[in-house]
Amino acid sequence: MNDLPRGKTDWERLRNLSDEDIAKSIANDPDTVPLDLDWSDAELVLPSRKKAVSIRLDEDVLNFFKETGSRYQTRINEVLRSYMKAQRRKSEKV
Repeated sequence: MNDLPRGKTDWERLRNLSDEDIAKSIANDPDTVPLDLDWSDAELVLPSRKKAVSIRLDEDVLNFFKETGSRYQTRINEVLRSYMKAQRRKSEKV
């Protein structure tokens, strides 16, 4: 089990960090997300339900989406949703 490569983490240094050192490090990290977020206006958004359907697509269209990687069905759904929204906006203008 000791065949794993040794990492570069200085575990002794980490063990010796004080809480103050850790707090300073977190405060200076540009990727730190503040923990005092105001969630009072947060809304729970549930994803829409999916319905299994059988649909016939041209082979080249299906292959195009499959070539873009996994979750190609989700991308097809996003394209169809975009079209649906555009059509709704057009009908609202009339």
